[in-house]
Amino acid sequence: MTRTDGRSHDAPRPLTIETGLQRNPSGSVLVRTGGTTVLVAASIDEGSPPWLEKEGHGWLTAEYSMHPCANPRRQRRDGRKGPIDGRTSEIQRLIGRALRAAVNLDRIGARTINVDCDVLDADGGTRTASVTGGMVAVAMALDTLRARGLVAPGVIRKPVAAISVGLLGGYPLLDLCYVEDRDADVDLNVVATATNEVVEVQGTAEGAPVPREKIDAMLDLAMKAMPGIVAAQKAALEKAGIDLARLVG
Repeated sequence: MTRTDGRSHDAPRPLTIETGLQRNPSGSVLVRTGGTTVLVAASIDEGSPPWLEKEGHGWLTAEYSMHPCANPRRQRRDGRKGPIDGRTSEIQRLIGRALRAAVNLDRIGARTINVDCDVLDADGGTRTASVTGGMVAVAMALDTLRARGLVAPGVIRKPVAAISVGLLGGYPLLDLCYVEDRDADVDLNVVATATNEVVEVQGTAEGAPVPREKIDAMLDLAMKAMPGIVAAQKAALEKAGIDLARLVG
């Protein structure tokens, strides 16, 4: 089928990862995928949650927010009045789970890694872009600890990345833009490694039940994209002067 931007069904949108956008966080990244842009910052606080601190284990948590002008029509900042909405809570929990899977938290000491994801422009795939950019920001933050002799190789298990995939008009499509995501019969967000290991699959049918083989076809598309995304992550880190091999066990 013909897509709105002319891509083939298995082609991801152009991905760029720019590091060092902010001075204060230990790691900061601007990730762009198609029309979606997310600023991700990773900072490290001394101390971890009470249930981990006695064991000397660390923690990683994420926050996610949409800039009021991330969409064509300005929206009120989430949480300005009352608690954050369910969608925001769901997304930041996904980001946190995904990035915790990449880090050996028992090797960072009693510290907390905070990952802040701010969507500047939204055109689908904001949560997956947050995970992909968040991995780079977390690696940058951990490298600052390594440089101080506070963590050793093995603090990162493997880098993780994420991408969306959906079923539209019976066809599986990779890396959905907003219009495709809006009209899809099924959309999945897949977090995985470059070596075919799945961290999380999040998705649902929007109407009628979907045959298993269609889900398998979508997962295959997502998994084939992971090596390219992880390569982009590594290239961004190398450009920033960080050797990921010093962190991965």
